[in-house]
Amino acid sequence: MVKVFFAILLSLTLSLADEVKEVDLLKEKIQTLIEPQVYKQNSAYIDILFSPATDYYLGERVDAVKVIQTLKDNGLLNLFFKKPSELTLHFKTSGSPLFFVKIMGDTLRNIGYYRYVTQESNLNNSEFTWTINLTSEYATDPLILQQELGKSGCNIVDIHRNTPTDWTYIVDMRDGELNVETLEDGFEVKLKRSLYAKWINVSQIKKLNIISSRRNSWYPYIAYYDNSLHLLKVLKKDTRRSRIMLNFNDNVHYIKISDIYTLKNIRDDLTLSPLGSR
Repeated sequence: MVKVFFAILLSLTLSLADEVKEVDLLKEKIQTLIEPQVYKQNSAYIDILFSPATDYYLGERVDAVKVIQTLKDNGLLNLFFKKPSELTLHFKTSGSPLFFVKIMGDTLRNIGYYRYVTQESNLNNSEFTWTINLTSEYATDPLILQQELGKSGCNIVDIHRNTPTDWTYIVDMRDGELNVETLEDGFEVKLKRSLYAKWINVSQIKKLNIISSRRNSWYPYIAYYDNSLHLLKVLKKDTRRSRIMLNFNDNVHYIKISDIYTLKNIRDDLTLSPLGSR
């Protein structure tokens, strides 16, 4: 009977210790995201907002995106600046640098960040850091950034607010994929005119027939990439083409379709007709 009592007591003690640890980790994260005086003045309110603490965990880690969203929604974190300021964003990952920069570049463009400058990129002990600067009236909204990254199979696993204008995002890209059209055998796709080269996922097909509209003056430039975005092959044609057939081996995951001179040559559709399944 005594052994049972002590077993129950030990179990309750360990459970309580885990809960205290979760609360402490959550408080530490909150304190790094808001000003000290804001935390001090609103500590009782914060305890209520973030109860139970387990709601703000994903597994064993604090859900930093959800924490920031709650702070922002309740007026405890202001992401806007008094005037346009230089914003510095650090992105860290353990994945392929080339692939990561492509995903992040597309993501930033999709949320409206077109004019940014790479300040630094560094690969150290398998961790890659990409730092950019831009002028903005507000800090990046982590929820919007997470929603856009989620379209590429990536997740924000932690966020550090170094200063109001300097933020670090740690991103898990183990399941990362470019958020582009994936071709399937028998399903035709039409590419509309664009200012940018078209990226396509061809990992599911063996061949691709591309037919160019009569209104185009297309001089094909097609680059082949593997699933980490390493360049495998470049196909260039310096004569105008109305169609072209591509064959893919198992290593080819993505292609980039462009023109060797200018994208203005593609004034109308390119029709993609996939053939065969891999």
